[in-house]
Amino acid sequence: MDKLLIRGGKRLSGDLTISGAKNAALPILCAGLLTDGDLVLSNVPHLQDVSTITRLMTQMGLRVRENGEQLVLNGNDITRPEAPYELVKTMRASILVLGPLLARFGQAKVSLPGGCAIGSRPVDQHIKGLQAMGAEIHIEAGYIHAKAKRLKGARIVTDMITVTGTENLLMAAALADGETVLENAAREPEVGDLANLLVKMGAKIEGIGTDRLVIQGVDKLHGAEHEVIADRIETGTFLCAVAATGGDVTLHRTRAGLLDAALDKLREAGAILTSGEDWIRIQMARRPKAVSFRTTEYPGFPTDMQAQFMALNCLAEGTSHVTETIFENRFMHVQELNRLGAAIDVEGNTAIVTGVEKFLGAPVMATDLRASASLVIAGLAAQGETVVERIYHLDRGYDRMEAKLSAIGADIERIKQV
Repeated sequence: MDKLLIRGGKRLSGDLTISGAKNAALPILCAGLLTDGDLVLSNVPHLQDVSTITRLMTQMGLRVRENGEQLVLNGNDITRPEAPYELVKTMRASILVLGPLLARFGQAKVSLPGGCAIGSRPVDQHIKGLQAMGAEIHIEAGYIHAKAKRLKGARIVTDMITVTGTENLLMAAALADGETVLENAAREPEVGDLANLLVKMGAKIEGIGTDRLVIQGVDKLHGAEHEVIADRIETGTFLCAVAATGGDVTLHRTRAGLLDAALDKLREAGAILTSGEDWIRIQMARRPKAVSFRTTEYPGFPTDMQAQFMALNCLAEGTSHVTETIFENRFMHVQELNRLGAAIDVEGNTAIVTGVEKFLGAPVMATDLRASASLVIAGLAAQGETVVERIYHLDRGYDRMEAKLSAIGADIERIKQV
């Protein structure tokens, strides 16, 4: 397994470009299953998860080709509406093929998903919604078996806010017979990006960006062109890295409006932030101040930024309280941050972080995607050398992170291991 060697203590300065959003690209790629026309996508990030989902759909018969910086998908030859365990086990987002396959082909066989071990993320809301639309579903030997001659419009109220559940049901409803109303829908920008693509493909959707989506089903969707939105979590991760190490960096091809809650907390920590239509500049010339926060659904503070901001809080003046309300196992980075010299105590779903003046480099092990990013941030700020093991987690969600950090002054390198 590859690992990262970081020689910390370098201030970061310069310019870097943010990649397309992983959490938008994955459902958008799955939308290629909904049409026999060409889906031409740009700003698709180069990530392990993107490779996994395209490989999964290629096995079904979807054609995927590169055209310069674009990906062109064509679903005219799909013959096998199945998602096998071998691929689905590595990535929970694979469940997003269920709705499109069922809506277009009337059947689907999808393995129950895997992914990061950050807590329970059940797919029961996906199943409940599809059953409300008339699907016959049963689970056997670890697979979801679904059938429906044609899905019917329905009013669906999910028991909880679920991003992938909203996306799956949204894609299914686009080809259903009649009107579907999704209540308690997720409002994340990535959901809106998928909805905007579906509209380009001929879907009829009202309420985009709200918690109530109204979809009038159509008989057929056609091809379209679409640019994936900027990755707000990658944006926030690099902002936290600069805040933790000091410096002056401008991030391009991103938008401040995608992560207002995180930007507000960075300002509280002492960062100077300025922004334009497609850029954000961060300047940090002081030790950060401790900032307490609570994760919640969009537009609140994102759970996907909790670990990175905790790394910043570890070096801050004062004590902060970090409360995680989305995933019950999302404090696995605490032990590794403490190995670098952090002072973190966990009480239930709250971490009490007492700021220390410095980290000291040490070997650490990544446990999930965002935990990996927090350890990189800590390593960049640490004195001495930090080695981050098991960075295959990092590669799932960050496009060449070490190359981008090197370009703004970090001393970081990937060590290849056979």
